[in-house]
Amino acid sequence: MSVAVHEVEVFESARARLEAIAYRLLGSASDAEDAVQDTFLRWQSADRERIETPEAWLTKVLTNLCLNRLTSARARRETYVGQWLPEPVLAGDRMLGPSDTVEQRESVSIAMLTLMERLSAKERVVYVLREAFGYAHAEIAEVLDLTEANCQQIHRRAKQHLAADRRRVEVDAAAARKIVEEFLAAALSGRTDSLVKLLTDDVVSVGDGGGVLFSLPRPVTGVVRVARFLRGLFEPSEAKWAMIGGRPVLYTAVVNGAPALVLLVDGRLAGVVTLDVTTEGIAAVHAQVNPAKLERAAGRWATVEHAEPLPDIW
Repeated sequence: MSVAVHEVEVFESARARLEAIAYRLLGSASDAEDAVQDTFLRWQSADRERIETPEAWLTKVLTNLCLNRLTSARARRETYVGQWLPEPVLAGDRMLGPSDTVEQRESVSIAMLTLMERLSAKERVVYVLREAFGYAHAEIAEVLDLTEANCQQIHRRAKQHLAADRRRVEVDAAAARKIVEEFLAAALSGRTDSLVKLLTDDVVSVGDGGGVLFSLPRPVTGVVRVARFLRGLFEPSEAKWAMIGGRPVLYTAVVNGAPALVLLVDGRLAGVVTLDVTTEGIAAVHAQVNPAKLERAAGRWATVEHAEPLPDIW
């Protein structure tokens, strides 16, 4: 069935919102793009004259596609090599979606996307549509073919699973650079206590190499253990540089709303380290070096302006 120009425009006007929903549901920019494209194919073959509210129809189709992908993704993660982290997305990318409220910004942080892996597929859908996009429970019930009361119950359960006692610190580019510079100075000082002062007691460090680059099979937890690990990780070493293809040039950026260290090797984006900064200190360090999960960030990095690299501290 052919699609008229105005019907393509209807879909394109919804694309950014659909991508933002899919990214929060899947934690993968590439999977989100695929889900949105599959939604377009459904739109293309549908009897569009009978669709009264395109936005609601598209959201329902996308959500059900994501539910299917979540099931298969969790099966794949059982055999994933090493630790799994979401794909990092640079500030300004439309896939991050709305950022007007604290809840919207929180829902797209690396820490929250990782935490949402604890939820069932339906809990994740309800939480994302309600908290990040402001859907009413009646609307979510229509999307999932559930009762409104059931959706309210699922939402309460999801919020309980994700409950946090502290808020993350919101940053702009200048604040992100200052935080990353302070973090690097402590990591390179050779003193564990310098890092301990910046970290929360329950800090966690997670690295995702996807089996392509080395990463620890389990998270490092506890302030002293994480401080020692980070001190060793950032200690200059030719062997470490060889693992990522050469000596990196370091930049700072805002990634998923958090301060981040961006590593470039010969102009290639080779890693992104995000810092989950709360009012109590750095609660998590997430290192993404899996090349397959850096493609979107690399594409955006190449097309936007960014600050000067950090001084050659190595």
